[in-house]
Amino acid sequence: MTGQHLRSGSAAPDPAAPTLPLAGLPAGLAAVVAGAVASRRAGGCSNPVALVGRTDTVDPATGEVVATLDSAGLPGGRLLVPCGDRRAAVCPACARTYRADTLHLVRAGLAGGKNVPASVVGHPAVFATFTPPSFGTVHTRRTDRHGQPLRCRPRRSGPVCEHARPAWCPVRHRPDDPAVGQPLCPACYDYPGAVLWQAHAGQLWARTVLAVRRRVAGLAGVPVRRLPELARVSFVRVAEFQRRGLVHLHVVIRVDGPTGPTDPPPTWASADLLSEAVRAAHAGVELAAPYSAAYGDLDVRWGPQLDVQPIPADGEPSAPDNSPGRRVVGRRLVAVYLAKYATKSTHDAGMFPAARRLRALSDVDTAASTAHARVMAATCWRLGGLDAYRRLRLRAWAHAMGWRGHPTTKSRRYSTTLTALRAARAEHQEQQRRAASLGVSRPQGVQLVRDRDWRYVGRAGPSVSAGGGRW
Repeated sequence: MTGQHLRSGSAAPDPAAPTLPLAGLPAGLAAVVAGAVASRRAGGCSNPVALVGRTDTVDPATGEVVATLDSAGLPGGRLLVPCGDRRAAVCPACARTYRADTLHLVRAGLAGGKNVPASVVGHPAVFATFTPPSFGTVHTRRTDRHGQPLRCRPRRSGPVCEHARPAWCPVRHRPDDPAVGQPLCPACYDYPGAVLWQAHAGQLWARTVLAVRRRVAGLAGVPVRRLPELARVSFVRVAEFQRRGLVHLHVVIRVDGPTGPTDPPPTWASADLLSEAVRAAHAGVELAAPYSAAYGDLDVRWGPQLDVQPIPADGEPSAPDNSPGRRVVGRRLVAVYLAKYATKSTHDAGMFPAARRLRALSDVDTAASTAHARVMAATCWRLGGLDAYRRLRLRAWAHAMGWRGHPTTKSRRYSTTLTALRAARAEHQEQQRRAASLGVSRPQGVQLVRDRDWRYVGRAGPSVSAGGGRW
């Protein structure tokens, strides 16, 4: 097999690096040392992919083989490459790389760089957070403007629900309190509705993007069909799991000229117009999903809470905007915020200790860490067995409580791509290895050719993501 087994951006060992003298060590200690060296060469990956084979680097002008990497000469006789998993719960080292790539991707679309012109700073942009509706009252942690914790659900009358359970909570929860995100009354919580909303959230977002574009055209006074000739609405979105098991969508939306960030936006475009379009789309978009024979269709729509903040054109704001209900945020702050949540999963939200897919309903009890997560996952499993929900593949995504979307998505021309960032990193690493191993310089413009022949032989570490899955 040739060529395509090394993931772009993977750090391969230096073929000229000296090997450790392990012959005099006991077999067990030698294996531990060899494994530690191989893991370091794989970028510290917790669960590296093991390959066997070889790569010959050839100068096409002369046919000379200038370097050879053969797995037979590596510790353990295998080449270890990073797994590339974005989840911090699965592999912290690869998650750091993914987080850094996401930071560059988001920031390039706000401040320029990575083949995006610096003039994009002047394009109108907003930062918005879309939230799910409420499917039942849950414990929450609230703070005042000084950061001091407030009571969870204070009620003077001490009401109870129809199941005779308290519908209030006087506790000031700590940030790590396991009760946060749990329903006050599990019997009152609409678990089927929550699971089905989450399964359709991706479609809801797709319709929201269309609604924003249509609303921008309406506010600008141009026909929708002519909007692509005048402006382009671009976005990048990151999904964040909350402790109640549902996702929030954090989005940057920007208006460009017709060809993207290289074109100046039309004169009528502004952050205020874009904010109004986002609010109108949030309030008006919905879709119908089959719920059950007893309840009919479920109206899938966003929750009432929407946060829309204009992003200033000149970087960090010099002074706060004191207009009611209006805040301004810096471009770098937004990029860091989105990158932070790009590697978050249900594990980080305290829902599932092991970030892996479920294979049977019996796995729910051992995989979920809270009663709320167990009921959410079990509801996914049971609904996934019904014919009406087969297409949603709820059982395959029971560990994500029905969410089937990618953690990070963007429109085509928002900025650069993760593939381009990985390719640039791989080229940089290759140049460093070439300079270190060859010790000679090649003429400018001469591209060395690598003839690769590798095959997969397994994993070199404990796999916590068996079965795959983005969450």
